[in-house]
Amino acid sequence: MKFSVVILPEYPIPTILDYIKIADELGFWAFWSVDEVYHKDMWIIFAAAAQRTKKILMGPAVTHVYLREPTLIAQQLATLDELSNGRAIAAISFGNLIMLQQYYVNWQVSKPLARVKEAFHVIRTLLDEGKITYDGQFFKYIGLFTAARPVRRIPLYLGAMGGPRSFKVAGEISDGMMCALGYSREFWRDAVSNMRLGAQKAGRNVDEIDVAAWVVFTVSKNSEAAKQVAKSVVGFYIPSMPERQLRMHGIKPDEVKEINEAFLKGDVERVVQLTSMDLVDKLSVSGSPKEIVEQLNKNFVSEGVKHIAMCIIDPFIVKFFTGKTVTDVPDFGEQLKLIKDEIIPYFK
Repeated sequence: MKFSVVILPEYPIPTILDYIKIADELGFWAFWSVDEVYHKDMWIIFAAAAQRTKKILMGPAVTHVYLREPTLIAQQLATLDELSNGRAIAAISFGNLIMLQQYYVNWQVSKPLARVKEAFHVIRTLLDEGKITYDGQFFKYIGLFTAARPVRRIPLYLGAMGGPRSFKVAGEISDGMMCALGYSREFWRDAVSNMRLGAQKAGRNVDEIDVAAWVVFTVSKNSEAAKQVAKSVVGFYIPSMPERQLRMHGIKPDEVKEINEAFLKGDVERVVQLTSMDLVDKLSVSGSPKEIVEQLNKNFVSEGVKHIAMCIIDPFIVKFFTGKTVTDVPDFGEQLKLIKDEIIPYFK
C-alpha cells in the first residue's frame, strides 16, 4: 500500500514548503495538490519545493483539461520533472463539476470523457516524443514541438469518479486510476472491477495499474475532534459528486440538495451547518488512528485499493474556510507524523 499526501494550498507558502519537506523526510510516496483557481498555484509551489526535497514525487491531483490546454500541461510537467530530477507526476481529468459550472462551461453536452481521453493522448505523446501532429475532435496540432523534456517517463493517472466508463478508460490508458471521494466498499468494488475490464480490453496487465483513493482525511487521538474537523469541509465536495456516486454511499441526491444550493451561493456557514455527522462518516476518512486503520482495511484494501492519497484537513483549513478555531487536532505536519507512526505500519 502506498501512502501519499494531498494539500489544499491555502497555507502561507513557506509553511507549504515546510510540509512538503516533512513528507519527503518521512518517506511518503508523493505529494499532490489540487489545481484549481480556488487555491494558490501548485505548479509554482512545486517548482520551489523541487530543490528542497530528495525523493518525494510531486504533481496535480487533478489538473483539468477544460481549463488547461493539454500541451501546456505536458510542458509544465516536463519542466517540473527536470527541476525535480525525475519526480513529476500527474492525475488528469475534466475537473471539478461545480467549478466548471461557475466558469459557465457546458460540460454536459461536450463529451467530457472523450475530451479527457484525447487530452491524455496529447499529453503522453508530447511528453514521450517532444513533438505532436494530431487531428482530433477536441485538439488539433501540426508540427508542434517543445524543448521541455522530462528526465524519465512521467506517470499519468486518470481522475475518475462518476461511472463505469471512466473507470474502464482508466484501465485502458492510464498508469493509475485516481478516484476522488470514494469511501464505500460498493464504490470501490464497482470502480476496480470496471477498471479491470478496461485493462483486459486493452490487453494490459492490470497488476501494473495503480488504484489510488483521493480522500478527505483527518486523524487525531481525539476521534470526535477529528470528525468535527472533517465536517468543516465534507460538504464542500458533495456538489462535485455525481448522483451515481452519492447513491453508492447510501446518499439520495435529494438529501444533499440544500447543501449544493448553499455552496453555489457561497454560503460556507450554511454548507457546514447542513453537513450531518452521518455524511461525515460516509464521506471522509476521519477519527483515531485505530479507527482509520479499520476503515481502510474494511472499505479500501479489501476491494483492491493500492494507494491512499490523503487530503489532510487540519485546524488551519477549518479556520480558513469557516473562521472557527478548533482544538485537540494536530496541524498538517503533526498529522503526517501520526500517520507515519500509527497508521502506515499496519499496511507494511
